[in-house]
Amino acid sequence: NSGSGNKYNMSGSAQPTLTFREGNTYRFDQSDSSNVGHPLRLSSTSDGTHGGGVEYTTGVTVVGVLGQAGAYTQIIVPNGAPTLYYYCEIHHSLKQQICLRFLKVLIVI
Repeated sequence: NSGSGNKYNMSGSAQPTLTFREGNTYRFDQSDSSNVGHPLRLSSTSDGTHGGGVEYTTGVTVVGVLGQAGAYTQIIVPNGAPTLYYYCEIHHSLKQQICLRFLKVLIVI
């Protein structure tokens, strides 16, 4: 959360569209105190659970306590994964699309 306007800040960009590659591992570091109260989740619907969709959990691991050292959400993108969106489980306005591609590496966001 960037602190002004409820947007996730990733590598200096407010709520960017991300590109994921099938087979890769992506880790969202949520140890910064600005993450408290903003649990990042993934969904195949743009509004996540806010619009009647469901949380996407295949290959997803959530670790630690938001805002504390070592907290993160990670996904190993499976082959054939649907278009995904990241969103805040609590706040409807924190959401954005993830474009899927093909390749393999560990990316820490």
